[in-house]
Amino acid sequence: MLKKIHKKNIFQKIARMLKLNYMKLLRSPEGANKVALGFAIGFGLEMLVISTAGLIYILLIPIVRLFKASLPVAIIGNVIGKVSLLPVILLPFALKIGRFIYPKKIILGHQTRHFTFTDLLHGDFHGIVNILYGSIHVLIGMVILGSILGIISYFVVNILYVNAKNRRLKKRQAKFVW
Repeated sequence: MLKKIHKKNIFQKIARMLKLNYMKLLRSPEGANKVALGFAIGFGLEMLVISTAGLIYILLIPIVRLFKASLPVAIIGNVIGKVSLLPVILLPFALKIGRFIYPKKIILGHQTRHFTFTDLLHGDFHGIVNILYGSIHVLIGMVILGSILGIISYFVVNILYVNAKNRRLKKRQAKFVW
C-alpha cells in the first residue's frame, strides 16, 4: 500500500529551518564569545541588506575577520535574520528613526513627478536618483536598529550557548556515574 505523503506548509518549513539553524548554532565548536559575536554580526548586518540593495554582503567576511568571530555562525545569524522577516517589518520604524536623526529633506531633480518605467526607458534617471537618495533615511535607521539588535542578540546567544553547553556536560556526566 502506498504511503500518504504529508506536505508541510510554509510556516512548518520556516519553523523547521529555524530549529535546524539553532541546533547548528549550539553545536558550533568555537567558544561562547566567538559564537555570540559571529551571530550578532550576521544578524545585525541582515538588517542592512534591503537598504543597501544587498551590497552589505561584500563586507560580511571582512567584518567577521576583523572582529575574529565565527564565519559559519555569522552566516547562520544572517539566515535566521532573513527567515524572521524582521528587516521588512522594521522598515517603517527605520524610516522614522532616520528622519529623526537626519531631518533634512533631499531634493534632487523633479520633485513633483513620480517614477515611471517609461521615463527610465527614455533616459530620464531622475526617479532612480530620487529613490536612492531618499533611502538614506532608511539606511540610517537600519544601521541604528541593526546595531541595537546585534548587541541584544550577542547577549542572548551567549547565554543560550553557555546554558546548552552546561546541559550537555551534565548529561554526559550523569551518563558515566555508576
